[in-house]
Amino acid sequence: MSMSFNRREFLYASAAGMSAAALSGTVRAADAKDPYLGLKMGIQSYSLREFKAEPALEHTKALGLKYWESFGNHLPISNVPAQITAHKELVAKYGVTVLAYGVLGFDENENAAREKFEFAKAMGIKSLSADPKPDKATFDLLDKLCAEYNVAIAIHNHGPGHRYNKISDVEKVVKDRHPLVGACVDTGHYLRSDEDPVEAVQRFGKRVFGCHLKDVKTTVVDGKKQKQFKIAGEGDLNVTGLLKALKALDYQYCLAVEYEENAKNPLPDIEACLKHVRDCAATV
Repeated sequence: MSMSFNRREFLYASAAGMSAAALSGTVRAADAKDPYLGLKMGIQSYSLREFKAEPALEHTKALGLKYWESFGNHLPISNVPAQITAHKELVAKYGVTVLAYGVLGFDENENAAREKFEFAKAMGIKSLSADPKPDKATFDLLDKLCAEYNVAIAIHNHGPGHRYNKISDVEKVVKDRHPLVGACVDTGHYLRSDEDPVEAVQRFGKRVFGCHLKDVKTTVVDGKKQKQFKIAGEGDLNVTGLLKALKALDYQYCLAVEYEENAKNPLPDIEACLKHVRDCAATV
């Protein structure tokens, strides 16, 4: 092995030589104790968007994860009982619990919103990551449906230019709303917006109903900031601080690793992200 054979290349080579079952066994062997501090560590299934639902669930199991935030292509919204049963049987086959779903748009259309809440309730989903229209009619409706279904709305920030760009943009719309109307803290997008994700968790407090764990590195080139998505631990995210902040809240919702790069072959990078989370958890 040459000295130029770096960490990422080693991970790719190792992963290429492992079957999913072998990888799963390796992860489980390392997990004699809960390596994620009792947090419900899972994956935003968008990270596995190039795979159909069943292979994505196979990969999730191989990574040693038991929780999903599903995106729509993997488990399409339906309120047909047979389809709900099929969804439940599929995820149960791989020992996965769907805790969250999204990201979903909402406006004042009650029929459309109710369909999403009905699906969530039937599936046992605890929170819907959301991009709601920021007006009174929409949020009055969300207040009503959160109370009726006992399902949380987690407003997802999506970085510069988005209507929920800054921490304060979300704070403004959730203030004085139903206790189940809150935030999905996407750590990477807050880093893109020059916000501190740990501060976001602390400021939202008990209104944190989702967390997408991703890392971003800020560099300055010719006097201009550039942002690049990275494997966790290679960017600016304070993972240890994030874990401490979530534990301080007794956070019971999904902590979903989300990796948007290398969509065709994301598994080695996702495992590298998870290893960094485990390493940070071991220091808490």
